[in-house]
Amino acid sequence: MSHVKAGGAVRQHHQRPGKRLGIKKFGGEKVATGNIILRQRGAKYKAGKGVKMGDDYTIFSMKEGVVEFGKKWGRTMVNVV
Repeated sequence: MSHVKAGGAVRQHHQRPGKRLGIKKFGGEKVATGNIILRQRGAKYKAGKGVKMGDDYTIFSMKEGVVEFGKKWGRTMVNVV
């Protein structure tokens, strides 16, 4: 009797597409009202002045201005000034 294990299990694992998370507008970039600044899972970045956070933790601009990242109370804040 042969004792060779069955092959082919690796080919059955399918790749799933990436979710396109991350920063979309970096510090110093101009944004218009409604522009998405970053997409994230969980509130790693907090919403500061001039931005809001959506249900899926997406941070978007509420006014025209320039994106600014900064630290406050140990948290990374996103502002539009």
